[in-house]
Amino acid sequence: MTCAPLSPVPQAAQFRRDPAQVMRLARLGLAHPTRLSFLRILLRRMQRETWQFDRPVFDIDANGVGRAMYRAIGPERTYSLVAFAHDLPADMRSDRVIATAWDATFALFDGVPDAEDLDRLAANVPLQEAGRVTQKELTLSRANRSVRLFETVVQCLSKGRQPSADDLAATGYLMRTTAVYGSGKFGAATHHSLTDRPETAAPFQAEMLTVWLIRTFTVDLVNHMAQLRGGAAAVPLAGGLRRSLGVGNSTGLGMAPFLVRHPVLLNNWMMVREEALARVRAQKATQADKVERFIQALTAVQQNAALWTSVHPLQQARLGALRAGLAQIATHVASDWDSGTDQPWDALWQWGQKVLGIEAQEALLALLLEPHGDLIDGLADCLSEDETAAFAIDGTQRVDELKALLAKNYNWALAVDYADRKAAGRFWYVSEDKLEPRLGERFEEPGSERELPLDIGRQAAALFDTLGDFAGDAPMARLLLAHPHHRAMVRRVQLTATRPFAEIRDNLIDGDMLPIDMLRCKLACFGASRFDPRSDRWVRISLFQNAPYPDDLHAEPHL
Repeated sequence: MTCAPLSPVPQAAQFRRDPAQVMRLARLGLAHPTRLSFLRILLRRMQRETWQFDRPVFDIDANGVGRAMYRAIGPERTYSLVAFAHDLPADMRSDRVIATAWDATFALFDGVPDAEDLDRLAANVPLQEAGRVTQKELTLSRANRSVRLFETVVQCLSKGRQPSADDLAATGYLMRTTAVYGSGKFGAATHHSLTDRPETAAPFQAEMLTVWLIRTFTVDLVNHMAQLRGGAAAVPLAGGLRRSLGVGNSTGLGMAPFLVRHPVLLNNWMMVREEALARVRAQKATQADKVERFIQALTAVQQNAALWTSVHPLQQARLGALRAGLAQIATHVASDWDSGTDQPWDALWQWGQKVLGIEAQEALLALLLEPHGDLIDGLADCLSEDETAAFAIDGTQRVDELKALLAKNYNWALAVDYADRKAAGRFWYVSEDKLEPRLGERFEEPGSERELPLDIGRQAAALFDTLGDFAGDAPMARLLLAHPHHRAMVRRVQLTATRPFAEIRDNLIDGDMLPIDMLRCKLACFGASRFDPRSDRWVRISLFQNAPYPDDLHAEPHL
């Protein structure tokens, strides 16, 4: 990775963690959001550049049916969220990707739509996949109301009462998105076409802006419906309760293959996080304001962990370990940690490596980054990259050179016996019904002949075996002429020479592999702060919980 912002703290190199430790699912699956998560990058930019926000359209009736428009006005461009609210019967409400109706549908428009654009969007956006959008649209999304909370909140507000804070905390959102499509889906603008814009250069910025504005729309909607029902007796949702709400999301296996299919981006996301940690650990001393900010962040994380609930036994155990570990950190910082010692942050990190469980270790990583924006925020420029430029195969590379790379970066794969039924117990495929990636049981279910090429470990082992048939000084071009099916794996191996975080270092078809770990890794990069797995294959989360809204963004002291 040659991104310029990696150079200012050269002494940080000795503090970087080994990719062999970082890229195991057991650790990736315990990732926490950091100040370098994508939604935090968006919020900081909008605050720094003093973006302005308004709502020029809000035409919605007492049943919650109509349209609205929210504008985010930056220094050079304006982006408009166009929202369509629907009165969806309860029996039609579904989070499945193949659903055909939703409580609300959205598009993020590049600029300000005119009357013709709004009519076109009204005819297509509520249809989602069945409609079409144009390159004027950056995202297409839909959301459903929380069955548990939405109507309760409207009823309370319409009668002049605030809803229960405990009820809101238990769920964390009033609406949850079931999809936020971008990057060329259904005719929308591609991410590549937006990379020359500073505000959309970082990953998923258009998607994060969409979700943030959906959050505002959701609160505006409950306030509006309550006022129409209750008249003068109605009250708006109180500021503290409003702040506690995020936007929910139900995410399944469809998200998991992204981390395998985009090794360059995976490398950058992990490398940036690890470089940020190394920079903090390398600091010779700290300041009182940074220690105070660390303690504030620790308190906030403890409060979130106390509210965070899950119905899944695996996550319940992880939550218990997280809460216990955070308590250990708080006790140590209050009584034993000497912030005046040489390299105090590294001393705290080293203590955590010896004492804390792995869940709390990863939480400590996020906490260490929190006070150090001046040191690490510039690394956000290193998260994106043109993947096509990085994928050329070097046909002149010697066989023994590639073999050495395999032995170094894929030793985890070469040690597996893929003839063992457990080691090859699963296969990835695209469901004909749901049109999304799914995971099958190889020896119990049909369909393995349509397997997706996500078995990276097995492919690496097969390539290693084939290399043994060629002389060490033979060029890779000769091997690929004879065995062209190895091209994709050769490309991946060569990539790891300069991008050591490009590969998840686990067997992704093992019978015991937990796909939920892949989901949490990616969602933490987005900035999700609560994870509630419903199985090992899908999870509910909340985005932007406790974040500012457009009307108080510029008063926020820490982003």
